[in-house]
Amino acid sequence: MSALPPGAIDLYRSFIGRTEAARQYLDPVSLKRFLTVLGENGEAPAALPAMTHWAYFLPLPSNDEIGEDGHPRRGGFLPPVALPRRMFASGSSEFHAPLRVGAEAECVTRIVDVAHKDGRSGELVFLELEKTISQGGEACVVERQTIVYRGDGARVPPVEPAPEAGAGGDAVWWPGPVDLFRFSAVTFNGHRIHYDAPYAADVEGYPGLVVHGPFTASKLCRLAAGMRPGRAMASFAFRAVAPLFCGQPVRLRAEAGEDGLALSAIRQDGKVAVAAQASFH
Repeated sequence: MSALPPGAIDLYRSFIGRTEAARQYLDPVSLKRFLTVLGENGEAPAALPAMTHWAYFLPLPSNDEIGEDGHPRRGGFLPPVALPRRMFASGSSEFHAPLRVGAEAECVTRIVDVAHKDGRSGELVFLELEKTISQGGEACVVERQTIVYRGDGARVPPVEPAPEAGAGGDAVWWPGPVDLFRFSAVTFNGHRIHYDAPYAADVEGYPGLVVHGPFTASKLCRLAAGMRPGRAMASFAFRAVAPLFCGQPVRLRAEAGEDGLALSAIRQDGKVAVAAQASFH
């Protein structure tokens, strides 16, 4: 029996094709804050590094528009999906031209698709968005985001450490509670699983605070950029496979391939949590 009300999928799919637009000045302070949270200091560059457009065009719901989970309440521009849990599942970005710091840009968001599937944990609704960020009438960044909605599901078991076989060349990242709080702050993300430990455990069934998927993806993207100094990134894509938890080591790995770099964030139990790919001009 479906957990969704009759006619829900048709209603959600009626949102396909909707667009909304926003304009914003790409100030250097917001970029510097974002890079600082990623562990990079110094002055903001003249153009946005790959994926740092996430520092801008942030949602601004009012206090009375926030739901129990800390996300904006359902409805408005996005379809009012009735499943209780939502998360950032994957994303892919193409970088066509640099976004200049200190200039205005426009972001147009379009609802591309809404799909209903049955997974191992129950019903899933996948929402696909396309964001096009332009300056001077030129599309500079085109990003596809996939958001997944699901039911409550079973409790997530703790992640137990396993021997770090083959980890000698990996960078090791230890995301702590302050790191998670600061990333939530610079992205204006109110989801309570990232900073409210009792809520994360008692309501959503996690064994600890959950590391943001975009936080991990950003770390992998900066790792890729550091391995190809002087080259402009052409595309970056990532997929969240398993959750990462606060206070546990994460191995960040990059391997050269025919079309660029294959990247992965590996949990302390050896499981890949985020897989990514980067290509360069």
